[in-house]
Amino acid sequence: MAGIEYEAKALDIDPAKTARLIVEAGGIQQSEPRLMRRYVYDTVPAVPGRWVRLRDTGDGVTLCVKQIATDAVDGTHETEITVDSFEEAGALLGLVGLTPRSYQENLRTSYTLGAVRLEIDEWPRIPPYLEIEADDEPQVWDTATALGIDREHLTSINTTKVYARYGIDLDSIADLRFT
Repeated sequence: MAGIEYEAKALDIDPAKTARLIVEAGGIQQSEPRLMRRYVYDTVPAVPGRWVRLRDTGDGVTLCVKQIATDAVDGTHETEITVDSFEEAGALLGLVGLTPRSYQENLRTSYTLGAVRLEIDEWPRIPPYLEIEADDEPQVWDTATALGIDREHLTSINTTKVYARYGIDLDSIADLRFT
């Protein structure tokens, strides 16, 4: 599946307060907090802003190529497939010569509000954030408004740039885990 991701993040949130706001707005919790783990690989040849991600979401495994065209709400392009096994897909990528540049973990709690997907993400070393992902840009802004989040408090930067806002070079961390 290929397409544009329409998403924005509200940084430095209180997860319990944000969960309460989502539910009060009519949102439905889709999952308990779950550990997600991923390997990140450079493409061949390596291209800035493009990478391969093998991710175990806690309820499925995906392999995708992500490309950041811009930091706009529609600036991320993703081509993704489902695979059967995190370990076997990692081994297969190794057989074709790809070596992960990093391993990363985060905790995610998923919600829906209508057709919009809301993720409360907790990553090691940085404050939690809310990701609002929708099928089009107006849905992103409308959902933020429904949650009482001003548009100027949203960003569409990727996780690497979120870490940079806190003075951390995510690309230099080969193993990012909760301690």
